[in-house]
Amino acid sequence: MLSKKKPESTVDIEQHELLEKAQKWVRQKKKLFSHFVMFLIGSVLLLLANKILKYGEGYDWSIWAILVWAFLLILHTFNVFVTHRFMGKDWERQQREKLVQKQKQRISAIQKEIETDFPISNINKKKDQ
Repeated sequence: MLSKKKPESTVDIEQHELLEKAQKWVRQKKKLFSHFVMFLIGSVLLLLANKILKYGEGYDWSIWAILVWAFLLILHTFNVFVTHRFMGKDWERQQREKLVQKQKQRISAIQKEIETDFPISNINKKKDQ
C-alpha cells in the first residue's frame, strides 16, 4: 500500500537502440569538437614557444608539429563522420547476416549433394537385406 509501482517504460527495443546510437553519435561529435579546440589552443602555444619565446629558434619545428597534429585531427574527423557512420554496428550486423546466409547456402548445397550421391531409400534397402 505504501509503495508505489512505477509505470513500466513503453520504449521498445528499436527505440532504445536508436536512442543509444544517437547518444553515441553526440559523444563522438563532442570529443571531436574538444579535439579541435585543443588543436587550436595547442597550435597557438606551439607557435608562441617557437617564435616568441625563441625555444628551438634555429628551426621551425612548431609548423611540423602543427601539421602532424592537423593530420591526426583529420583522421579523427574521418573516423567520426565516415568510418563509424558507414561501418558502425549496423554495417557489422549486415555483414554477419550475409556470412550466415552464405554458410546456410553452402550447407544446403552439401546436403543436396549428399542426398543425390547417397539417397536414404538405398541405405534403408541395404539394411533390410
